Amino acid sequence: MRKVIIPTDFSDNAYNAVRYAVSLFKEVDCTFYLVHTYTPAIYQSDYMLDSPGQFGLATLLQEQALERLKELRTKLENEFKNPRHQFVPHAAFNLLVDELRDMVEKENADLIIMGTKGATGAKEILLGTHAVHVIKKTNCPIIVVPPQFEYENPKEILFPTDYEIDYGEERFAQLLAIADDHISRFEVIHVSSGYDLTDKQLRNKAKLDELLGRRAHLFHEMPSQNVVAAINNFQLKNRINLLAMVRNKHTFFERLFLEPIIKKVGFHVTVPFMVIP
Repeated sequence: MRKVIIPTDFSDNAYNAVRYAVSLFKEVDCTFYLVHTYTPAIYQSDYMLDSPGQFGLATLLQEQALERLKELRTKLENEFKNPRHQFVPHAAFNLLVDELRDMVEKENADLIIMGTKGATGAKEILLGTHAVHVIKKTNCPIIVVPPQFEYENPKEILFPTDYEIDYGEERFAQLLAIADDHISRFEVIHVSSGYDLTDKQLRNKAKLDELLGRRAHLFHEMPSQNVVAAINNFQLKNRINLLAMVRNKHTFFERLFLEPIIKKVGFHVTVPFMVIP
C-alpha cells in the first residue's frame, strides 16, 4: 500500500496535483492523505492560553476545512471510481511545512505530491515559498506538478546528477517504483566542468548504472553550462515526462534555488519535478 500526502488549498493548481497523483498510481493500491492547514489571519500572542474566543475560531476553521476536504474526497471518488484508492481528509491548525513533516513521520508516508505556482500566462514551474520550504525541510520524496499539466505517464525520466552522491537503493526506492510501474526510461545527464570525472565520481556513476540495472537508461555528457540551462536545453530536444533530482546540500541543487539569477531566468520545467532527499 503506497501512502501519498497531497497538500491542498482548494485551488485549481492543487486539484491538478491531486489528479496527477491519482493518475500516476492508477494501478497501485494507495492511501491519499488530503491535507489542508490553516491559521487565522490575525491572532494574539495569548492564542493558545487565555482566549476562549480564539479557541472557538480555531474550531470553526477546522470544521470548515474538514467539510471542504470531504467535498473534495467525494468529487475524486465520483470522478475516478478506483477501488484501489482511498482518500483520508486531514485538517490542522499548523504551518504547512511543520504539519507535513509530522505526517511523514507519523504515517510513514512514501511521497508528497503538490501543485505550485505558474508564471503568468505560462505553464512552467515557478517554485513558490511553500514548495521551496517543503522541498528543503521534509525528509520525503516530493513531486511538484506544474499548473495546467495534462497527465502523461512518466515514460521518459530526466535525471541530472553530478555523481557526487552514493546511489543507495533505499534513497531511490520511490523513483524506481514509479519507473517500474510505468516501464520508464532514464536519461541521466551530467554537466561537464571541463575536467575528467574523479575516481569518486566514476565509482558513483558505476553504482548508479548498477542501481538502474535492467531498466532502460542512457548517460549523457553535456557541455559546460548552467545546470538549469542544461535541463532546459535537453527538454527542447527530447521528450521528457518527469524530472528527478537529488537534494544534496554540497552540490548544485542548493545553488539552484539560492542563486538570484535563477529567479530572474526562470526554471522552465513544464513537467512534474521530483525531488529526492
